[in-house]
Amino acid sequence: SRVGQMSSASFDAMWAALEPVGRVAGGGYRRFAWTAEDATLREWFAGECARRGLDLVTDRVGNQWAWWWDGPGTVDDAVRAGRRGVVVGSHLDSVPDGGAYDGPLGVVSSLAAVDALREAGVTPQVPLAVVNFVDEEGARFGIACAGSRVLTGELSAERALALTDADGTTYAEALRAAGRDPAALGPDPQTLARVGSFVELHVEQGRALVDLGAAVAVASDIWPHGRWRFEFPGEANHAGTTRLEDRRDAMLGYADLVLGARHVATQRGCVATVGKVRVVPGAVNAIPSEVTGWLDARGPQEEQVVGLVEELTDRAGEMGATVTRESWTPTTLFDAGLSDRLRAVLGRQDEVSVPVLGTGAGHDAGILATAGIPSAMLFVRNPTGVSHSPAEHAEREDCHAGVAALTACVTDLVTQAGATREEHPR
Repeated sequence: SRVGQMSSASFDAMWAALEPVGRVAGGGYRRFAWTAEDATLREWFAGECARRGLDLVTDRVGNQWAWWWDGPGTVDDAVRAGRRGVVVGSHLDSVPDGGAYDGPLGVVSSLAAVDALREAGVTPQVPLAVVNFVDEEGARFGIACAGSRVLTGELSAERALALTDADGTTYAEALRAAGRDPAALGPDPQTLARVGSFVELHVEQGRALVDLGAAVAVASDIWPHGRWRFEFPGEANHAGTTRLEDRRDAMLGYADLVLGARHVATQRGCVATVGKVRVVPGAVNAIPSEVTGWLDARGPQEEQVVGLVEELTDRAGEMGATVTRESWTPTTLFDAGLSDRLRAVLGRQDEVSVPVLGTGAGHDAGILATAGIPSAMLFVRNPTGVSHSPAEHAEREDCHAGVAALTACVTDLVTQAGATREEHPR
């Protein structure tokens, strides 16, 4: 259709403009929160919103919300009248050397969906917004979904501002360098009060859709997941002159953590990864005096993950380690009514049964769902099944199918009754 061709062309143009931002040798991306690359991405988003005449608002955290409302009064007037908004979007930041699609696919698809709605002559009966959440990956300061966690009050401003990156820069200092006032950081109930429902489109971070032969799926839940810091003590000494029996090598405890995580996760039906390590003093010819490793653990059931971490904590404790939980998110169920509604819309559109998938990856949609906002997710097929890597991919035809699916869902939500919730979270 002409509308489909227009939104596909819009998607392609935006994707081409974003592609070089933050790209590094090897094809991956380094788009970290409150850096020069992040500023470029935020400027790009603001420019795309201005071209569409959307009303761009930045909340107390730095998340960007672009509103479309042609009804009577302002967006807040509509909210007071019981017409809370429908919000779509995702994030633009990346993990170190990450892929192009994790996050940006949702933002670009959401803007293309706005174009499709306008081309089709759809008039939203409730406000519609596209959001760009800041610092979703937590690549720089260590806490994933920081933008949505602070927004909802799940992460306190005090703790967020004290976070440091690998160079010792605090979150507060990074905000100042980006031209923002750290004192303004905090929960933003006024922004949340505008949101009646949230739909996040995301590239699939696995290969279930490849096996199912489907381009798009609806999410059911997010597995419980968390991050823990293991600090192993030792004693610095010369690597060439210290007898083995005289050594207190902190690396041995860390090595046991890495191997133990794989072994225990296999036994308990979970996944566990030690993906980051810090070694002191960090010299090739010095025995480590301190090794810190960060564990990421996830699984289908909370008791499985808790049991895994408890077992690894006991093992590490025998080696004198200190274990600190840095984050924990229990099982997150997406809103069943909203998810069923999206499945019904897509099923009518394609006359097929739409797959439903759980995911082990955390998302801003999960944080909003926990805060009481009806939330749902759409996944777009990833033929490689690889994510957080330059090999992450989505075929352009599937990207366009994702835009069409999101457009159909948003059209239903903004033109039919029942798109908004009755109460906003406290």
